[in-house]
Amino acid sequence: MDLQLHDKVELKRQHPCGSKTWEVLRVGMDIKLRCQGCGHEVMAPRRKVEKAIRRVIREEETQ
Repeated sequence: MDLQLHDKVELKRQHPCGSKTWEVLRVGMDIKLRCQGCGHEVMAPRRKVEKAIRRVIREEETQ
C-alpha cells in the first residue's frame, strides 16, 4: 500500500473518541498516525495498519 505523509486514512474500527479518520505522520517499517477527533498519536507496525485501513484520502482530494 502506498501511503504518503499527511494522507488521511479511514480505519475499519472507530476510535473511542468516535472518529475513524487518522492522519499519517510517519511512514516506514512503522507508521505513526494522529486521530483527527482527539489528537491521540499511535505508532504501529505497517502490516497491522495496512490491514486496518478501509480507504486512503489523499491530500490533493481534500483541497
